[in-house]
Amino acid sequence: MHKRPKILITNDDGIFSPGLKCLWQSLVEHADLFIIAPGTDQSGVGLGFTFRVPLQIDKVKWEQNTPAWKVNGTPVDCVKLALSVVLKEKPDLIVSGINNASNAGRTVLYSGTVGGAIEGALRNVPSIAFSFEDIETPNYQQAQKYIYPIVQHTLAHPLPKGTLLNVNFPHTSRDFKGIKLARQGRSYWVDTPHERIHPEGTPYFWLGGKWDDQEEHPESDVALLKEGYITVVPIHVDELTDHEHLESRKASFEKSFPNG
Repeated sequence: MHKRPKILITNDDGIFSPGLKCLWQSLVEHADLFIIAPGTDQSGVGLGFTFRVPLQIDKVKWEQNTPAWKVNGTPVDCVKLALSVVLKEKPDLIVSGINNASNAGRTVLYSGTVGGAIEGALRNVPSIAFSFEDIETPNYQQAQKYIYPIVQHTLAHPLPKGTLLNVNFPHTSRDFKGIKLARQGRSYWVDTPHERIHPEGTPYFWLGGKWDDQEEHPESDVALLKEGYITVVPIHVDELTDHEHLESRKASFEKSFPNG
């Protein structure tokens, strides 16, 4: 008999979001699950964590007696507390999502969903972020059958240290063509600030956003999503040094400054 893996589920849309429920439904028959997720929507917090206010961990009743807690913080807070306080042993995998919006391209730098997975990878726990391109009417049932196979493959083929998987499902207005291991795209959400006027006359801004299309490699997640493929991008965060720049500029940079 194979040992059931222990999997931690988190997200950034809040513990009661349909995307998180879909992850639970996809995995509950295959693994021992633990849910530790924000109590409220934390979209766009990236790798942010809380240190100016106290954090609370509250038990939540869940189906099939799955242990579940909500935290008054970010996805990174949830992972930190899960690994340091709540769980008795390190999980075999962390899954984050399913986010209700694409996290393809450079949007990974802002995403709380991906932030939770990055925190797992930094703590040497294999991690996967799941997101859905379809914002208005995501068909979670359409995506559900792919989740466990991706998880199963990841457990059977361990990720390198510091690498996580960023999975995006395409818009459900069309059938999925299949799954592609892809490279990260360049496009992302850019700010479109809307100026408003307070009744007292003071201007303020609502920081909106729009998708900024860049020229994309045909094997990028952004390009493949448009073709109807599920994209899986291995993202490496163990060490972020630009080694090419380091080697080419090291000598001239250091000569530019007096010793001592």
